[in-house]
Amino acid sequence: MKIGHLLRLYEQGNRDFTEIDLNGADLHHVTLLSVNLMGANLMGSNLSRGFFIKSNLSRAKLNWANLTFVKMSQAELVEADLTKANLSGAFMVKSNLMKAKMSGADLSHTNLRGSDLRGANLCGANLYRVNLREANLQGVNFNWANLKEARLSSAILTDICCYHANFSGSFLKDVDLSGADLEGVDLSYVKLGDSQLVGANLSGANLTGANLRNVDLRGANLKKANLSEANLDGANLEGAILTGAILRETNLSEAKGVKVKPDKIFNTQPIKNESSKLSFDSSTLKILQARFVS
Repeated sequence: MKIGHLLRLYEQGNRDFTEIDLNGADLHHVTLLSVNLMGANLMGSNLSRGFFIKSNLSRAKLNWANLTFVKMSQAELVEADLTKANLSGAFMVKSNLMKAKMSGADLSHTNLRGSDLRGANLCGANLYRVNLREANLQGVNFNWANLKEARLSSAILTDICCYHANFSGSFLKDVDLSGADLEGVDLSYVKLGDSQLVGANLSGANLTGANLRNVDLRGANLKKANLSEANLDGANLEGAILTGAILRETNLSEAKGVKVKPDKIFNTQPIKNESSKLSFDSSTLKILQARFVS
């Protein structure tokens, strides 16, 4: 269908364009509010700066489409295919993207606050400075994704996959990552204040300069994690494993479960605190320059 004909039908009050073929169409700056584009073919189309608020694009084919700065709040994009689409700067607050395919997509600076992305595939996606505050991200695939400086405060992060993901400088305040597998993940300079990481696997993770103030890390695996210059003021480390962890200039003021005295910091023998089950090996102690509470 030609764009002119589509717009005439819209002006006449038509809103149902189910499975319409708009492959490669130029829809930039177009206004199509509350329309049904379910199953539409929009592969490679240009929807840049268009208005599609409250529209239904579920199962639509949007591969390689240009959705930069599009206005698509409260839209339905359930199982939509956005593989390698460009959504940079898009406004998609409170939209439904359950099980959407977005691998390799560019979502930098996109506003998805309060959106539902349960089960979405964001493998290898660029989420630089994305706004995902209060979003439901249960079961999302973030493997190899770039989430640098992303806003994720109060988001639901249950069962996420984030192998080789980059969360550097991101905001993760007041989130529950209990039991999460974050092995080797880049969490440098993250803001994780008041979050839950009970039993999380953070082995080999980069937490350099991270704000972990009042974080619950009970039973967490921090083996060989880099906590240099991290702020663990008031954190709960009871039962945490810190074997081989780097704690250079780490702030452990008021941290629970840490009772190692300053005169033992540079002891070359392993030290184990039986009361908290917090253990250090000799390699940790050689580089440890943390500020412990005596």
